[in-house]
Amino acid sequence: MVSLAEKANYFKIDLNVAIPLEFANIFGSEKPITLEIGSGKGEFISMYSRFYPERNFIGIELRDKRINSTLKKLDINRNFNVRLLRLYVDQNIQKYIKPNSIDEIIIHHPDPWPKTRHHKHRLFQHHFIDALYPILKIGGYIRISTDDPDYAKWIIKHFKERDDFVSMYKDDFTMIPPEDHLVTFFDAIKSAEGFDPFFMKYRSIRRNNA
Repeated sequence: MVSLAEKANYFKIDLNVAIPLEFANIFGSEKPITLEIGSGKGEFISMYSRFYPERNFIGIELRDKRINSTLKKLDINRNFNVRLLRLYVDQNIQKYIKPNSIDEIIIHHPDPWPKTRHHKHRLFQHHFIDALYPILKIGGYIRISTDDPDYAKWIIKHFKERDDFVSMYKDDFTMIPPEDHLVTFFDAIKSAEGFDPFFMKYRSIRRNNA
């Protein structure tokens, strides 16, 4: 049986602020990169990566406890295309991840911080999107899901105020799960409670002043 320490040695990426990550060296291939921000307990990335061996996956979390939860679900033979980062996502992400190196960013169920006085803590702010834009390839996608209607409106509003992303949905969202959607334990619980997710997808485009 593979120990947690052995898994950490295989899956976790050590960061060096002086040297941006070279994904081709890390994975031994130049496959498209999907970045999941907020891997939580690792249910999604551990399942999704097995269905798409033609892609490489980076999972970002801030808490060691959640990284360890993800490690427990990963298998070195079946999730060979997954690596994990302990990283806070802000403008400094560009020190570690090169511009135009990510093909897709996935964010599932970010904390909605429903009280008005807590909205400043919501993940989706313009400075957060500004941090993601440079690392995402032009034509790359940000895929988001949330079961909170107010937060969905908040996210849509922020993207509408920008000139560097366009929605892939006519009404800016859909309640129909994408074909490749995987129902996680959290999804199932919220659905049973009557909260079906809103799905949003945005494509990166060149800025008007670029």
